[in-house]
Amino acid sequence: MSTCRAVSRVRVRYAETDQMGIVYYANYLVWFEVGRTDLLRLTGWSYREMEADGFALPVVEAHCEYRQSARYDDELEILTTGVIVSPVRVKFDYQVVRTADGAPLAGGHTVHASLDTSGKPRRLPDRIRGFLSASA
Repeated sequence: MSTCRAVSRVRVRYAETDQMGIVYYANYLVWFEVGRTDLLRLTGWSYREMEADGFALPVVEAHCEYRQSARYDDELEILTTGVIVSPVRVKFDYQVVRTADGAPLAGGHTVHASLDTSGKPRRLPDRIRGFLSASA
């Protein structure tokens, strides 16, 4: 199995926090999507283009472990790594780190099936397989 990696930056917005200024847990999954989208963009192929070419990568599994709280106005890095797990599945691993002190805040993964426009499994596109395979 080979991997590739992207680093994305986000700043916690007020709307992403609760009354105590702590990030609401579901926002981490949104940030995972930011990382995943940025990683795919590194291939030169955006989600929009991928869908126009007849591919979809729906999430079939999601997991997140929370270690420390992110707070309003924290700058965060989402470290995203992609791994091919089968001809029709890809797994993305994520680490969310506060940039000010390097504290690991959360980590997790998502698994995605590669589907065609009718919802049937479709082999991962060569450009994705090549990118992930070439990045060991």
